[in-house]
Amino acid sequence: MLVQLLAAMGVLAVLTVVPGPDMAVVTKRAVSSGRQDGLRTVGGITAGLLVWGALTVVGLAAVLAASATAYTVVKLAGALYLGFLGVQALLQSRSGRSVTPAAGPAAPSGNPWRTGLVSNVLNPKIAIFYTGLLPTLAPSGLSPHLGMTLLVLIHTALTLVWLGSYVLVLAKARAFFEKPAVRRAMDRVTGVVLIGFGVKVATSQP
Repeated sequence: MLVQLLAAMGVLAVLTVVPGPDMAVVTKRAVSSGRQDGLRTVGGITAGLLVWGALTVVGLAAVLAASATAYTVVKLAGALYLGFLGVQALLQSRSGRSVTPAAGPAAPSGNPWRTGLVSNVLNPKIAIFYTGLLPTLAPSGLSPHLGMTLLVLIHTALTLVWLGSYVLVLAKARAFFEKPAVRRAMDRVTGVVLIGFGVKVATSQP
């Protein structure tokens, strides 16, 4: 069982560090508002994973994964939300509100924890991932529910450590990101990336 668990942790670790919408959302928040808001966003993202994990354990996520209509509704809502965040970043870069020397960087609107939570809960790929891949990784020596719960907690912990560390690295370099030209470039890049992920989510298939 230990070998199976270590193998599962390796797979989850690889999937965790692959850049995706979560990292783009965290980048936008940490660069714009600093370490505390970045970490709060990470907290919201991990809370979203726990929500999906709980739904998976009780079987509701499987219903979403199997229902084309439910999947489409959630994915379009998620795509619109990512698109909204991306457009917000682009407008911020054009308005110059984030680089006004007298006022300092302007923080994005909205609660950072809620931003992380909503962006993750509206990602139907997590439901597919949890109901499709996690059962194949669960240690055979545990009951299905216990094995799934353990893997969800491991994935949440890995995400928390990875994205939390990423925020701390960004915070160390915040003086660089606060330069007006760099801030405008970062807003534009993260805006385009978020919109791109929104399009990818909208066109994805179950």
